Amino acid sequence: MVKISAGSYDLNKWLFGGYESDVVSVIYGGSGTGKTNFCLLVAVSLAKKDKKVIFIDSEGGFSVERVKQMVLGKTADYENVLKNIFLLKPTNFNEQKKVFDKLLSYLKDEVDLVVVDGMTALYRIDFAIAREKGNGEMQKINSELARQIKTLAETARKREIPIILTNQVYRWEDSDKMVGGDILKYWAKCWIELVNENGKRTAHLRKHRSLPEKSLNFQITNEGIRKRGWI
Repeated sequence: MVKISAGSYDLNKWLFGGYESDVVSVIYGGSGTGKTNFCLLVAVSLAKKDKKVIFIDSEGGFSVERVKQMVLGKTADYENVLKNIFLLKPTNFNEQKKVFDKLLSYLKDEVDLVVVDGMTALYRIDFAIAREKGNGEMQKINSELARQIKTLAETARKREIPIILTNQVYRWEDSDKMVGGDILKYWAKCWIELVNENGKRTAHLRKHRSLPEKSLNFQITNEGIRKRGWI
């Protein structure tokens, strides 16, 4: 099974080699838990090797300065890294739909990773509006989200390209649930939940094809992610 580096020695060890290359992996959690850092880390790791990355940023979390930190501040290096990252920034769910309509044409060139940072952020806004209009509009929004994720899952499987998504959560009956619910759960084969409780960050591997559930305490550093201890 081919895997790609997660960009961190400790994450690679935890994931037994990194992210799988033919599936959708979803990293989910509340605000400030580190989701974008996980995405930037894997994107920078591949881009440093002259691999091409499509990075769809729906929440405005992509930071050139953060990329520069992750490549240890070498100006020439970080500029070369940025040249290998194709950044798309939809600002509403309709623009996100257009991005996914064109995704296969983007993939005609050699692409080694697709990242969607904030898969349901723009969907969530439109879903709230659709709720006021009735079940028909809500069904349309859900169907479009399902189409987009299905496109990613088929791309990962057929092209053997790793797909990394981040997702938000909402509170329901004293526990955090993924936005999009069963739509993401069905298509994503790897689930990683990030939690930040009073400054203590923990990653929980909730689902994986070949690894058991387990957790990792971690901290965010200038260079990326480093473990604080195994659980």
